[in-house]
Amino acid sequence: MFHSILSHLMLIGVIGIGSQWFAWRFRMPAIVVMSVAGLLIGPVFGIMNPKEDFGSLFNPIISMAVAIILFEGSLNLDFREIRGLGKSVFRIITLGAFLAWILGSLTAFFVAGLSWAISFVIGGLFIVTGPTVILPLLRQAKLKPRPAAILKWEGIVVDPFGALLAVFAFEIIQFLTNESVTVEALILFFLASLFAIAVGWGCGKGIGTMFERGYVPEFLKSPIVFAVVIACFTLADEVMHETGLLAVTAMGMTLANMHIASLSDMRHFKENISVLLISGIFIMLTASLERETLMQIFDPNIIAYVILMLIVVRPLSIWLSTMNTELSFKEKALVGWIAPRGIVALTVAGYFANVLTEAGYPGASIVTPLTFALVFATVCAHGFTLGPLANKLGLSLEGKPGVVIVGGSAFSTALARVLKESGIPVLVADTSFEYLFNSRKAGVPYYRGEILSEQTEYYLDMTPYEKLIAATDRDSYNSLVCTTFVPEIGRNDLYQLSWHDDDREHPNDLVQRIGGRVLFRKGATYEELNQKVKNGYIFRKTKLTKQYSFGKYKDEREPDTLLLFILKHTGKVEFFTTEVNNFKPEPGDTIISLSPPVKEQQKIDAKLDSQRQNGKNNNGSKNGQSS
Repeated sequence: MFHSILSHLMLIGVIGIGSQWFAWRFRMPAIVVMSVAGLLIGPVFGIMNPKEDFGSLFNPIISMAVAIILFEGSLNLDFREIRGLGKSVFRIITLGAFLAWILGSLTAFFVAGLSWAISFVIGGLFIVTGPTVILPLLRQAKLKPRPAAILKWEGIVVDPFGALLAVFAFEIIQFLTNESVTVEALILFFLASLFAIAVGWGCGKGIGTMFERGYVPEFLKSPIVFAVVIACFTLADEVMHETGLLAVTAMGMTLANMHIASLSDMRHFKENISVLLISGIFIMLTASLERETLMQIFDPNIIAYVILMLIVVRPLSIWLSTMNTELSFKEKALVGWIAPRGIVALTVAGYFANVLTEAGYPGASIVTPLTFALVFATVCAHGFTLGPLANKLGLSLEGKPGVVIVGGSAFSTALARVLKESGIPVLVADTSFEYLFNSRKAGVPYYRGEILSEQTEYYLDMTPYEKLIAATDRDSYNSLVCTTFVPEIGRNDLYQLSWHDDDREHPNDLVQRIGGRVLFRKGATYEELNQKVKNGYIFRKTKLTKQYSFGKYKDEREPDTLLLFILKHTGKVEFFTTEVNNFKPEPGDTIISLSPPVKEQQKIDAKLDSQRQNGKNNNGSKNGQSS
């Protein structure tokens, strides 16, 4: 049972995605969980060994998956994202990478005890951080835009150059030590690299032009992109090994900076494919390791090498390369610590371990355990420390989940003010300054611009906000906003106001397919909510206790009270919707409602009655004195 290729593919997929879910559920670095899961089913319990099971298909599967992952990551490399950071990014991916190569090679020679030849090969390889590890970490850590952009650009751009640098170092070594290797071989290497860039640019430009001119139907765009990515990678890689990664990176960057609208429509599909591939490939690589390799990791020289790479080589290369740049001390400290290695390092190291061994270089057998030791150590160290360190340095957006309210109005402003007073990050977005007048007057954070515009992605950081409310006076626009943000936020955290014509059949059917969850109750439309605010309705906060339960609150509330949301004692916000609300209000939670001003009116009436009574008493005493 479970010895066929099909069953192994099933097991890899289930364990990979299961690891992703486990990491999300318990807020752990996904790469760490996948690494442990792969080791458990591979060398620890011997359930499977993908390298042996897949045979000659193993390396092509890994290579194509890495190419697709790298292409998907490079599609996010829009130059507009690094406005004001161009100098530091350029320095890190050039001077920083060069310093990391030299320092890493020297460390490998003097500490790990490797030969000069092998030291410079793996020194070039270990400059990579890669999208397979850095992007999942950034997704979980919620960094501020500047350090997140730097780490992302470095990870994606340096990834192919690390592999090429290892190839270049090997070619130089062959040229210096092997008389059969001539200068023509070095020239061929550089020409092959230029050819790979040209192929990537040509494929990207060609696909982009076809999309812009309408030569490709929508249903074929994603399949064609993936087919061209594989063709681009294979064509370059067949000319010279490892140049395929450079080709797909060039293709992705070309497409990203053509700003084609249809590409953004495919982005979430490609991200899903990338998550699936990262999960599967990491399980395959770690499960393929031998027990002897794991035992070699505990060699004192390897441990010392890994420690120096973590605390000396990486920080020093970043600090030297970013001198006199726009980065702050805290940003340098964070970037100088974070450099997890991943799939590219493991796959290319496996290739060079075989090549160096066949070429007769002593010590080549240690390349694989050394690589895995660095990969596992950096993944664990940086995966568990990125969030806390960023939070400590003030570079994290961690905190209470925020709310974006799309549509400026009296109700939106009042709701935003209550959320802000409760310590919840909030933002009101609208295209009109007139509609934002109340928000600006109330001191509520606001954004003037079209929330659906591509430009908003670069001018408005949505990272702090985990919930969105579409609260304009147009039902169709509210649904469109919610549908657009489903991939980023998730339908459970997208809300819109009740439809104006809710008695008709189509709104209910339509809301099941598009749009967000309908807020509060049926009939709580834009006009009704704003009318209530104008009529003096009060945003009332009621704290629940053991004695004063939610059931008692519902029994005693005013009949026309509209329940808005619950502020949990943990700081989390839960909005009331027309759907079945699964959350249970507990003691310590606060109910925020929009209530008629009955109590306030009673206080006013009582005060007026008291004043009138005092007036009568005063008049009576005056009359008594005059008589």
